[in-house]
Amino acid sequence: MKIEVLGSGCKKCTNLAAEIERIAKELSVDFELQKVTDMAAILDYGVMSTPAIVIDGTVVTAGNVPSASEISQLIQPSN
Repeated sequence: MKIEVLGSGCKKCTNLAAEIERIAKELSVDFELQKVTDMAAILDYGVMSTPAIVIDGTVVTAGNVPSASEISQLIQPSN
């Protein structure tokens, strides 16, 4: 699973990336985490408000920091 955190590199974005990494490891998710700070790349996704989370090329959240339980639901491997 490829997970991207889109944002300017602010504290919210950094903390979100760390939380996603922590939860993914807890859930034993096979993942690659990438932080995207390039505004042109962020706009290519159609994201106007950060932080945003992109999973396997699909924007799943934008403009807010999801709770730990929401992150778990987003990255939980489907059975």
